[in-house]
Amino acid sequence: MTENILNIDYEKYVLANGLQVILYRDNPSPLVAVNLWYRVGSANEKPGKTGFAHLFEHMMFQGSQHIPKEGHFKYIQEAGGSLNGSTSIDRTNYYETLPANSLELAFWLESDRMGFLIPSLTPDKLDNQKSVVMNERRQRYENQPYGLSWEKLFSNLYTADHPYHWPTIGWMEDIEKFELDEVKDFFNTFYVPGNATLAVGGSFDLAKTKDLIEEYFGSIPCGKPVPEIASSAQSLETNKTIMYEDEVQLPRIYLAWHTVRAFDSADAALDLLASILSDSKNSRLHKSLVFDKQIAQDISAFQYAGRQAGAFIISSTAKPAVALDTIREEIFRELKNLVSEGIRPDELIRTKNNIKSTFIFSLQKLDLITDHLNHYNFYLDNPGSFLSDLERYEKTTAGEIMNAAKEFLFNPYVELQIIPKSR
Repeated sequence: MTENILNIDYEKYVLANGLQVILYRDNPSPLVAVNLWYRVGSANEKPGKTGFAHLFEHMMFQGSQHIPKEGHFKYIQEAGGSLNGSTSIDRTNYYETLPANSLELAFWLESDRMGFLIPSLTPDKLDNQKSVVMNERRQRYENQPYGLSWEKLFSNLYTADHPYHWPTIGWMEDIEKFELDEVKDFFNTFYVPGNATLAVGGSFDLAKTKDLIEEYFGSIPCGKPVPEIASSAQSLETNKTIMYEDEVQLPRIYLAWHTVRAFDSADAALDLLASILSDSKNSRLHKSLVFDKQIAQDISAFQYAGRQAGAFIISSTAKPAVALDTIREEIFRELKNLVSEGIRPDELIRTKNNIKSTFIFSLQKLDLITDHLNHYNFYLDNPGSFLSDLERYEKTTAGEIMNAAKEFLFNPYVELQIIPKSR
């Protein structure tokens, strides 16, 4: 039964200009989902020139040569659809879900900003969106409790020349210095058909859709070869501790270790380890620190894996009057218990079932299926990796999870302590 659900029937082909196309027909659906991934994220930036990829998440909705400012939102919403975009360290995506008879509208909008954004990119638009991004950074990072934790953690885990060192939104001093010519150069380098994949899912006529894709996207120039990312292997010789005072009520601790890239051999084991440690009320760290000892308000663990590197992160907010050193000691006590006592069979089954059910549930939504197709295409060059992705979790043994814990979580780590600002 599971194999039938995960056997997603798709077709992949490439236009003459390099645009990869993935088509998935789900004819009972009255909708279509269009999901366009550009293989550009903050990792494609350079020191002193950060924040460009995230800037374009804003600029791409400011109109293009044939579409007025905010026109993308207006036209899609008037058609009864929804849309948005997102930026990560590795990629940027733009997506729409709308009634099936409006598929051509999505192609027109996406192709126009792929091929005709630059003529509409003015100094006024850039200055306006620079202000928007700077305000976003102030509100979501600098003035948000614990808002700077991610960038402080990663800028200390990775060296200054590593592409994961800076935050996706960029450093404020870099955002302030954006110039129109360099913004245009960034777009012309990365937002081209040869660096993009278009995934379409839902109810559509296959031959007609191929003709429409060729009509709207086929004449856009491929673009020059995209520069490769320079990325060095990362490790820590000793533990590194950072103390940061913030406008918070309770102190919080973060621990971060270097691990493996997305889909590497230990990636699934580390995902399962994170789930065993913190994903439910019965998980190791939650039960010990939050329920039994009542020293923590919350605790979470996760494996964050990108295309260039990975990190395992544990964070916990302390209860009032509890020292963060106590939290750290209890975390390591539980980690040592896990590798010495082993993982219980019921613990492993429950964790695998949770991952499986969450994954299967995600396939009930058309927009998530198309995003999965693009995700697997990006990382594995195989859009149909649904079954093999799930199998890597089901095949992981308790011994492999414990080995991953021993291999990575007893190495030197970065410790970030965010404490209430002195008054």
